[in-house]
Amino acid sequence: MSSTDAATDVNAQAGSLWSKAPYPVLIADAHGAIVLVNEAAAALLPKACPGARMSDAVPEWLATAHTALRVPHQGDGSAIRSGPVDDRIFEGHPTVEDGGTVLWWLVDATDHLLAQEALRRERERTAFLGKASNLLLSSLNVDRCTHVTAQMAAEHLADAALVVAPARGDRLPLVTCLRGGAPVTSTPTVDPESVPGLAEALQGFPPVATRWVEPSTVPEWVLPEGFGQAGSIVVTPLPGYGVPAGALILLRRAGSAGFTPEEEVFARLFAARAGAAMAAARLYADQSAITDVLMRELLPPALHQVSGVDFAGGYRPSEDHERIGGDFYDVHPAITEGAPSLVVLGDVCGKGLEAAVLTGKIRNTLHALLPLADDHQRMLRLLNMALLNSHHTRFATLVLASAVREGSSVRMRVTSAGHPAPLIVRATGEVQEADTRGTLIGAMPDVHAETAELFLAPGETCVLYTDGFTEARGGPMGDALFGEERLRRVLSECAGLPAESIVERVQMVAAQWLGKGRHDDMAIVVVSAPRTHHLSAVNGRTRGRFTA
Repeated sequence: MSSTDAATDVNAQAGSLWSKAPYPVLIADAHGAIVLVNEAAAALLPKACPGARMSDAVPEWLATAHTALRVPHQGDGSAIRSGPVDDRIFEGHPTVEDGGTVLWWLVDATDHLLAQEALRRERERTAFLGKASNLLLSSLNVDRCTHVTAQMAAEHLADAALVVAPARGDRLPLVTCLRGGAPVTSTPTVDPESVPGLAEALQGFPPVATRWVEPSTVPEWVLPEGFGQAGSIVVTPLPGYGVPAGALILLRRAGSAGFTPEEEVFARLFAARAGAAMAAARLYADQSAITDVLMRELLPPALHQVSGVDFAGGYRPSEDHERIGGDFYDVHPAITEGAPSLVVLGDVCGKGLEAAVLTGKIRNTLHALLPLADDHQRMLRLLNMALLNSHHTRFATLVLASAVREGSSVRMRVTSAGHPAPLIVRATGEVQEADTRGTLIGAMPDVHAETAELFLAPGETCVLYTDGFTEARGGPMGDALFGEERLRRVLSECAGLPAESIVERVQMVAAQWLGKGRHDDMAIVVVSAPRTHHLSAVNGRTRGRFTA
């Protein structure tokens, strides 16, 4: 056999095999006439046969693509075209010869395109859930979480969405949002039983399938104003932590596509995230309310003049973000006229929440011991017993001071229990230390303390302070103690100032000394005998009076 005959035989065998190729293949010339069709193409396109026109035998998208390949500069010979053939999607892969003849390989891409579409939708849903989680968890505000839930559900899942919170009596808190609109809050008096599945969703039961809910039975209060008739509805619970956070209602208008089972599952995934965020926000709000109530009892009180004696106080916790700590002070006005008021300033070992809790215990115990306020020693002994009998291992230092106005002066008795002795600022600027000292409270079975008596002339003050001031480290090098001597010099410069001004001056100087350095709690109470003006005696015979 010659080489020419061999080639002819190979081509004949190739043509026979090519006609049985599993993929549809057809060849059309430059004029749009079909030249050759294999068996798969003939089965797919019954009108396609040699001699038929492309425009008459193949789908329009394929005929148009073939025409474009024959027009110079309009057709890309390597580009893949695609389009429908019956209920399937085919891709046309062209191979163009120099003479304009085109060989079309047709590939069924239906499953591939469906997979791509499913992947695209899954990516969109994942991105949506990620965005929803970020928005919902960015705030612990209940109202914001509820509004974000309603708005995102209306924009991405339905034509309108309602977030239903657990009922408050006969009222049902609602947040309603139309697509493209703003959330609207309301609390109508309605019955959850009127919506199929809503009462069960509010109790945390699994959602009712959409196909079981007849949209025409939905009550008017569920439909937002201007929404029209409902075509389909989804009711799903908003799961919380142990208890349901509410329910989510999704609405689509009549004439719109209904919810598919896949969309119902996705709505439940969104509801799970929204319910967790709303439950966390409500838990945070409840804890914040409890903390605020407890903290109000622990915060230092605002001081003012009591029975002619000026009181002023200042407090700075060790951490700027905290409001309470281990230092405390109180002023208890006298119950009877002419009796001394009791001042308490203390420092609990340690700082933070545990120290604040013990501080509250000490303050409450001292408040209960107020009938014994005249006997400092007895108060300290009873307080020491109370602390020793508690489960705390911390101890405290404190100062008790009783102050009463006598004429234009103030008489004081001060008792220190392991605390820095109070400093007296005379009108001349001299700073004296009260002669009192004692043992710690809550550390040993017995407590011993010495009480000092002193008088304050008008304009003179007694300063009670905690060691947070004297032990504050700062200054030019950042590690020097503020110290008692520096405190004395500051107080000496404050001679004659009102009590509030002395507190502000000491706090300002200490803050400047500290800079941004760390420090302990700092508390200060100033007791002053106010400057007075003597009123003239009436008719020159009475004793006259003083103004405070």
